[in-house]
Amino acid sequence: MSIQTIEDTNVKAFPAKPAEVIAFTAKARRRFEPMAIAGRLASTLVPPIIVIALLLVVWQVACSSPTSSLPPPSQVWNEAHDLIAHPFFDNGPQDIGLAWRVLISLQRVAIGFGLAAVVGVALGALVGQSIWAMRGLDPVFQILRTVPPLAWLPLSLAAFRDSNPSALFVIFITSIWPIIINTAVGVRNIPQDYRNVALILRLNPFEFFVKIMVPAAAPYIFTGLRIGIGLSWLAIVAAEMLTGGVGIGFFIWDAWNSSRLPDIIVALAYIGVTGFCLDRLVAAVGAFVTRGTTAK
Repeated sequence: MSIQTIEDTNVKAFPAKPAEVIAFTAKARRRFEPMAIAGRLASTLVPPIIVIALLLVVWQVACSSPTSSLPPPSQVWNEAHDLIAHPFFDNGPQDIGLAWRVLISLQRVAIGFGLAAVVGVALGALVGQSIWAMRGLDPVFQILRTVPPLAWLPLSLAAFRDSNPSALFVIFITSIWPIIINTAVGVRNIPQDYRNVALILRLNPFEFFVKIMVPAAAPYIFTGLRIGIGLSWLAIVAAEMLTGGVGIGFFIWDAWNSSRLPDIIVALAYIGVTGFCLDRLVAAVGAFVTRGTTAK
C-alpha cells in the first residue's frame, strides 16, 4: 500500500470537521446518560432499602416470641392487609381508607400552616426590622414557643367550642414560632448594601418588603417553613386523637381502644411517609425560590 493510500484511510477513519466531532460527542453522551441516571437512582434508593430490610428482619426476630407484646411484620401484613393494599376504600363516613384519612388531616394542616406562614413571615419581618419590636415581642415569642401543642387544646376548645377550628388553632400556634424566629434572623442579616440600594431607589416600605426583604431572607424563611410544616403534622395527629373526627390521629386512638396494634403500626407508616413528603415538598419549593441556597 502506498503512503498516499494510508493517509487517505486515516483521514476517513476519524471525523475531520468540528461539527462531526460535536455530533459524535453528543451521541456518546446520549448513550451514557441513561446509565448515569440509573446509577444516581441506585445510589439514592438502594441504601435506604437495605436499611429498611434489615430493620424488618430485626423486628421480625425480636417480636416473633409468643410472649412479645408487639406484633411482628408478618402479623401486621396479615391482619392489616386491607389497609395496606386498599388505602382508598370508602364504605361509609367512618369506614374509609387511610389515604382518605391522611388527606383530611392534610386539609387541616394546609389551612392552619398557611395562616401561620402568612402571619409568621409578617411578624418575623417586623421583629427583624424594628429593634423596638424585637425587644418587646421576642421574649414573648421565646416563652410561648416552649408551650407543648396539646397544652393549647383546652383553651382553643373553650374559645371556639368546636373541634375543627380548635385543631386548626393548635396547628397555627404550634408552627408559627419557627417561622417568626427564622424570618426575623433572616431580615436582621440582610446586607447593608441592599438597604442602601433601597434608599437610593426610594422604595416605600411595601416595595422594600417585596423586592428586598423577602428575597434576601428567603433561605431563612424556608428553613422556618420546613420546621413549621413538620410541627404542623405532629400537632394535627396529636390534636385529632383528642378532638375526634375522621383524621389519621383519631384512627390511631380508635385502633388503640379496639386493641388493633397492626392497624396502628400501618397508620404510623402512613404518618411518617406523609411527613417526609411534606418536608421534601417545602424543601423543593425553597430550593427553587432561593436557587438552591436553602439548607437541606
